[in-house]
This record gives sequence, structure tokens and C-alpha cells, in this order.
Amino acid sequence: MSLDLDEHGAGLAAAPLDAAELLALVLRMNREPVRSPARSVANLEFHRTGHEVDEVARRIVRRLERHGIRALNPAMAFPMEMERFPERGWIVSHKRVAEAAGLGKMGIHRSLIHPRFGSFVLLGTVLIAARVSSYAEPLDSSPCLECKLCVAACPVGAIKPDGAFDFSACLTHNYQQFMGGFVNFVEDVVSSRSLGDFRAKQSYAETVQRWQSLSYGPNYNAAYCLAVCPAGDDVVGPYRADKRVHRRTIVDPLTQRSENVYVSRNTDAADHVARRFPHKRIQWVRPSARATTIKGFLFGMPLGFQPGKAAGLEATYHFKFTGPQAAEATVAIRNRRLEVLEGHVGEADLTVIADGAAWLRVLAKESSMLRALLTRAVRVKGPIRLLAAFGKCFPA
Repeated sequence: MSLDLDEHGAGLAAAPLDAAELLALVLRMNREPVRSPARSVANLEFHRTGHEVDEVARRIVRRLERHGIRALNPAMAFPMEMERFPERGWIVSHKRVAEAAGLGKMGIHRSLIHPRFGSFVLLGTVLIAARVSSYAEPLDSSPCLECKLCVAACPVGAIKPDGAFDFSACLTHNYQQFMGGFVNFVEDVVSSRSLGDFRAKQSYAETVQRWQSLSYGPNYNAAYCLAVCPAGDDVVGPYRADKRVHRRTIVDPLTQRSENVYVSRNTDAADHVARRFPHKRIQWVRPSARATTIKGFLFGMPLGFQPGKAAGLEATYHFKFTGPQAAEATVAIRNRRLEVLEGHVGEADLTVIADGAAWLRVLAKESSMLRALLTRAVRVKGPIRLLAAFGKCFPA
């Protein structure tokens, strides 16, 4: 496919290549390991297929170099350019590239569904510094069956029946053993006053799980949305033959599994687990995402917004951040939906003027909002109750 600088330019700036084309790759995973309730089995399949994607891409690059064509292959998943974390760490979005190349469409579970192999695929991309003679076209229709089995199987309710997605719930549970979850683990080590204090925060098994992820690759706690998906010509037959059998043999072993589910307090995910999966064990953790810049805070608001906590809130907020990270934004919350706009738009119900560094310290729990208000590092114009209501929508 031809290069879309608007979609991929920011990440490609990290790649030392003036890419002209993107070559999309898709490799099929073995289905039964991914469907296994034993997460070690599923993770082994993810890692082995992921390494295979990287090796195939590497061989393509080598072949191109033999013909005098410059090319490179960004990693299939990890490692990434993590100095930018928690903002974009990947060089290129493999899902977007594969979708544009006609290798599938993203379903409501936010993963690519290949028309033949379904959701049981991993993706790669090769950047090429040369033009090609022909291009692929996106699919005209989506392979997604809209069966909502991914909605039913998600332990934290990250996938909503209306197509909405709770990014923070997925990140906090599924990626608990690495990225932001690992940061929280290290901070627990540093902040513990004694061995007993640390063990109260991190169980024996939890610590061993961190070791396993460090030793054998990041362990995902759930990819149930992929496991239960019946889409794809090679996959859909048994589902269409008997949907009840598919649910009993594929979906039920995952939803009925007794396991730790990692959620943050006062979130929609916590409410979902208690209501939908009372047999699963809630493991209270800090959110795995946090803003380290004002730009990251504004970008991350839609990802961390909790619609269930916004019930009854109808308000427009104007934010003005001062200091080196100066910025202005409008945040509108209506009907449990959030919109973030650049600049000040319309009339505000509450205006927040804050020193950017002080605001980030409050978000990181390094300082309290009360202290920020008393020292006037944060000032508000309007009903202070609206600031508290805003905070409830973002438990992080």
C-alpha cells in the first residue's frame, strides 16, 4: 500500500528510512492454543507466531537489500520505542496498514478479522524505500459477524454492546504484567516499608508472574475476545452448525474460569466484574495508564473516561494550562459521552486554570488537589462540585 503520512508519519519519524511504501503481512495462529483457558498455552502461541512474523519480515528485508532496495521491518509487537510511553510507542500501526491493504477489517473487539483466518492472526509491516507497480484495496465489507461473543467474554467489560471500547479497563487487566502495570509493581517495591508491607501489595504468585513475563515474554491475562470470535471462512463452520456447542466448548470455559481480574477502584470495569463475573477474583490495582505530559492528558481523556460514572453529568469545561506545556482545551460531557476539543469552544460551566506541572503531580498522586487549590496552582471559576464530578469520570 502507499504511505499515508497523516496516519503513520509521527511513528515513522523514529525509523531511519525515507519509506515510500508499506508492505502488510498476516500470519495465522493456531486456534486451539489461543482458545485455551491456560494462559501459558495461549501466550506461547502469541509469542511463537509473533517471532515468526518478525522473522518473515526480516527475510523480506534481506531479499530486498540484495536487489539494492532499502527496507526495514518494525517489531511485530514488543520491543517498541518506549521512551514515548504512555503515548504512542509503535513505529507503524500494523492493524491500520493491514486494513488498508485489504487483509481484513477491525471488529468491535478492536482487532483485525481476516476474511479467511478470522481473528487468529498476527500482523507485521515492512517499510520500503521504493515504489511498487500495484496496490491492494481495502475490503468492501467486514468479516465481523456482530455476534457480540467478544462482549460476553471480556472479563472487564471493555467491549461494549454498542461498539464503544473502554481502553483503560483492557490495558489495566490484560497488560497488567508489563508496561504500566510493571511500573506500579516497581513503585510498590520502592515504597514498601518492610517485607510484610510489600507482600500485602504483591502476593507471592504475583511476583513470580512478573518474573515469568520478564523471562519468557510479556504475558497477556486475556485475549478472550480473539478466542471466542467465530468470524472467518476457516473458523465459522462449527459456529454456524451449532451456536450452542460453540458457546459451551469455546466461550463458557473462559467466562466460567476462576481467575484474578485486575481492575481499579470506582471504575466501570469493577462494577462489571462484580455484576457479571462474581466467581472471578477482583484484584485491586492502580490504573496502568497515567499522563506524563499535558498533551498526553488531553489525548488520554477519551481512553480513560468512565461513562457509568458520568450518569447525570451535563457540563462543559474549559481548561487552561500554563507553563512550559501551555494548552487550552474544551471538554464536554453529555449523555455519558465525552468530547475533547482544542481551544475554548462555547460557554463553560466550569473553567480550570492550572499550572501544567502541578496538574500532572496531582494526576500522579504526588500532590493533592486540595493542596493545589489552596496554593492556587489550580484555580476554578464556577461550581466546585463540577470539578469533583469531573474527577469521578476519571478514577485514575
